[in-house]
Amino acid sequence: MRCVLILMDSLNRRALKAYNPDARGITPNLDVFVKDCIRFDNHYIGSAPCMPARRDLWTGRLGFLERGWGPVEAFDITFPMLLRKEGICTHIVTDHTHYFEIGGENYTYMFDTWQYERGQEFDAWISRVKKPVTDPDSYGKKSPQYLANKERFTSDAEYPSPKTFRTAAKWAQENAGADNFFLQVESFDPHEPFDAPQEFHDLYGEPPYDGPEFNWSSYAPVTEPPEAVERLNNCYLATLSMADKWLGYFLQSLKDNNLYDDTMIILTTDHGHLLGEHGFTGKNLMHAYNELAHIPLFIKLPDGRRAGTREDFITQNIDLMPTILEHFGAEVPDRVQGHSVLRQIEEPSLRRDYALYGWFGRAVNLFDGRYTYFRGPASLENKPLNVYCSLPTTIWRYYGEEYADNMEMGRFLPYTNYPVYRIPVSKEVDISGPISFVAQNELYDLKTDYLQQHPLQDAQIEEMMCEKMRQAMRQADSPAEQFVRLGL
Repeated sequence: MRCVLILMDSLNRRALKAYNPDARGITPNLDVFVKDCIRFDNHYIGSAPCMPARRDLWTGRLGFLERGWGPVEAFDITFPMLLRKEGICTHIVTDHTHYFEIGGENYTYMFDTWQYERGQEFDAWISRVKKPVTDPDSYGKKSPQYLANKERFTSDAEYPSPKTFRTAAKWAQENAGADNFFLQVESFDPHEPFDAPQEFHDLYGEPPYDGPEFNWSSYAPVTEPPEAVERLNNCYLATLSMADKWLGYFLQSLKDNNLYDDTMIILTTDHGHLLGEHGFTGKNLMHAYNELAHIPLFIKLPDGRRAGTREDFITQNIDLMPTILEHFGAEVPDRVQGHSVLRQIEEPSLRRDYALYGWFGRAVNLFDGRYTYFRGPASLENKPLNVYCSLPTTIWRYYGEEYADNMEMGRFLPYTNYPVYRIPVSKEVDISGPISFVAQNELYDLKTDYLQQHPLQDAQIEEMMCEKMRQAMRQADSPAEQFVRLGL
């Protein structure tokens, strides 16, 4: 048995012609690949952003109710670990820099072997005593370190995500005809910075732009002029097209080396990205609108089974862990909350009635097949709220001594007997920023308002969604204080 998982970070569903015939994204290789796949039309995130999404995927459990960004925990049961016990060779190729920072510990070490392609975002790669100077007039985020790294990108083939696909293609060549393996190929693109050579911008016939550069979202309400936001969108699309070129190179290598036809191939993402919609660029701060939460999922089955078909029942990324395990005939642990999507096709009783998703410490969100409901905190104090973890790290930092006086340790999680820290949240940075952006509850009817432009005011429907949320949170082993924090 063989399986390949392709993750493309921040892959916007709305940019893909597979979901939207009018999409602007030029992705010929993906367009061809999806014809071999089952397309899932109601696939949603679980926990976000990057590392919370990966912990969900690795463990088959929702994590955002108990902690935010962080590592694989000491008590986690992950699918790479279980596959290794079954004698399946596991390998990951990635340029996702967060795996190799504080707060990303242990993910790649779950695999037999791993390969990291350097240079994305803030990756501490190219050393310069005198850092390159960023343009003070440019919009959005800036990184002198990225400018230093970019010195090595002499052609599109040398950008990190293309190198990831090239390295994966070489792996396929070196393992031609092999069996009993799991390969994860993880492209950071089209995550920002949205950076690609001019040839990929030329695909879109961009209008002349002579304003300050804007290829890295501000993660804030839009204050930039419309022409700059249009530039940001075009930079995203150019980066997407570059990634698609090299995705095609990798898929061709699978075919050339007899690793395509009999292999299950899964392609998805961790979350979407706002490019001006709802008045924001980026993610994390705002409500979990469909542009962020409703994501693509394609699964190619061996021997072309079910090619070109569609499924519209609700799925989430926590379903991929049991899907992969069952593909290899491995036992799925009892604590796993997801169900194999392939079993769900055959056994409708396993399908969920709703998707629960969100960012730690912010709004909790639910989609029930028609309505989405964003439930913010009962007050701007946003308490009570605790992080539960065995390894007290988060993005780029530790929960250090300034937290020590209020930290406790005990057996606080119902699904493991492992002692964990309970850390009261005390800073905005612990919850991705000001809570005011998600303080207002919002209800939408996706049957008439998929773009979530017109919030409903319907107390009866809202109470129905609250009850579904209570039930979903209980099923997800939510800490009790989350119900209090949300006024549920």
